Amino acid sequence: MLVLVKKPRIELSIQGECADELLAWIKKKYDIEILTEEDRDEVIPIESTDFWKEMQKNRIGNLLAGARLKAGLTQIQLAEQLGIRQNMVSDYERGRRTYSDAMANRLSNVLNVREEQLRYGSEQDNSSDSE
Repeated sequence: MLVLVKKPRIELSIQGECADELLAWIKKKYDIEILTEEDRDEVIPIESTDFWKEMQKNRIGNLLAGARLKAGLTQIQLAEQLGIRQNMVSDYERGRRTYSDAMANRLSNVLNVREEQLRYGSEQDNSSDSE
């Protein structure tokens, strides 16, 4: 079965004899949603789940948070390196504030990622790359 732990966001695939016991233990500790079960023939496309829809609402903020975590920085550390307040980083990550092209450039330099990764999630194929 495929299980989604809503907070913290964790996706688990549970199989085997003790799957139901493990699921019962997880339910005691976390709010979960079962995405699919083995005994059902139904497969749910992730795009139709509430989790996916929530993540897509704030795609840019989630990309920034992911890049920051990958760089091993806290919001405070990133803010200090950018010369801004921590709450601005939080606002960017929560989708409460959008960053400008200039800020995207600064973020990409500090986080050592391409700007396209902060905007689109993966490096875009650029036929104009002439490095």
